[in-house]
Amino acid sequence: MNHTSGITSFLPQFFAPGNGPTDFIVQDFAIIMIIAAVMIAITYRLKQPMVIGYILAGIIIGPFTPPFSLVSSIDTINALAEIGIIMLLFVVGTEFPMAKLRAVGRISIVVALAESVGTLFIVFFTAQYLGFSFFDSLFLGLALSITSTVVTVRVLEELGMIKDRSSTLILSISIVEDIMAISILAVLQSVASAGGDLSITNILVSIGIVGAFVGGVLFLGSRYLPGVIDRAGKTNDYALLLIVILGFAFGLSFLANGIGLSVATGAFLAGVIVAESKSSAVARILTLPLRDMFAAIFFISIGALMDISLVPAFIAPAAILILTSFGSKFLIVTGILAKSKYDTVTVLRTGFGMSAAKGELSLVVVKGGQDAGVLSSSILPLLGVITIVTTFMAPYVIRFGHKLRLSEERSAKKEGEPYG
Repeated sequence: MNHTSGITSFLPQFFAPGNGPTDFIVQDFAIIMIIAAVMIAITYRLKQPMVIGYILAGIIIGPFTPPFSLVSSIDTINALAEIGIIMLLFVVGTEFPMAKLRAVGRISIVVALAESVGTLFIVFFTAQYLGFSFFDSLFLGLALSITSTVVTVRVLEELGMIKDRSSTLILSISIVEDIMAISILAVLQSVASAGGDLSITNILVSIGIVGAFVGGVLFLGSRYLPGVIDRAGKTNDYALLLIVILGFAFGLSFLANGIGLSVATGAFLAGVIVAESKSSAVARILTLPLRDMFAAIFFISIGALMDISLVPAFIAPAAILILTSFGSKFLIVTGILAKSKYDTVTVLRTGFGMSAAKGELSLVVVKGGQDAGVLSSSILPLLGVITIVTTFMAPYVIRFGHKLRLSEERSAKKEGEPYG
């Protein structure tokens, strides 16, 4: 008797669902958590970023990995990914109160605008040259113009560099970069929902819709909603406060989705509004465990949705796009900072830090394009490869920048120049 065939015929039956939809969800969730725990333990022992473990866990359980899928429903994975996006972007938004946004320095805004837009167009034209479709190239350009704040900050903390001048610049530039990425994604999804018509009129209408939604939420929401959150906070009932802020997060995500924008846009804005309340610190503490859990589920779902059979064909394009993104971001960031008379060490460390990692928002962008129905099936596994490679490389690249010991006095920063 062939024991291998007996095992493979038994396992699908073992993982077969029960009699109701609840069995599907419980089974899939259990498998996701168990496989994720094993992969995270492995990546922890190997001292690698957790996002790599999450994506690999998703690949293992996904429907595209032979000999069979460990999850019973792709719809469950998509639903969990959507919740993951909402929780991830909501907590990101809570880090950006209005005062913090207004405090971002001029140089950070200039650098973020230049390197984000510059990288977007350079990657777009590179992808076009490699034969990708227009929308594939556009979403790839946006995805690769974003630095992973989570991975970068974690590496900086491990290196004890979080209070370094270059780290202050990296964080300030990342704030502007994240907001730009979410806004551009909203515009692209609005255009996609209108049938992909890229006429000037349609683009202006899409920008108007996004501007009206963002402006309306920030103007009205920041006036009235923080007071509601504070009243819930004064009760000292943490369960009530948690439900209220989650209601805002999912409510604004629903509104954004209803007008053809990404749920990420609504979730991020909800986080910004919560950050305006006096209960923001408590709200952030309450939602962090949820963020960690659903962010993990989001990354796992991305891995599960990747068709790994397409990966070998995109190794070379992935390498070209990684080098293109790294080179364009590094040259633009270092060029502008050098002209602004920052010292050489700060310039190079900031350049390496902003160029190294792709991660959470890059995957959100491509997932948004996939949900809008304008991307090829190859883009998600392609970006998955790029994310894994750049996340793996990021600690080494940033550590290399940290080891630079050039003379800071030789190109000292002009006195009075803002750090951020």
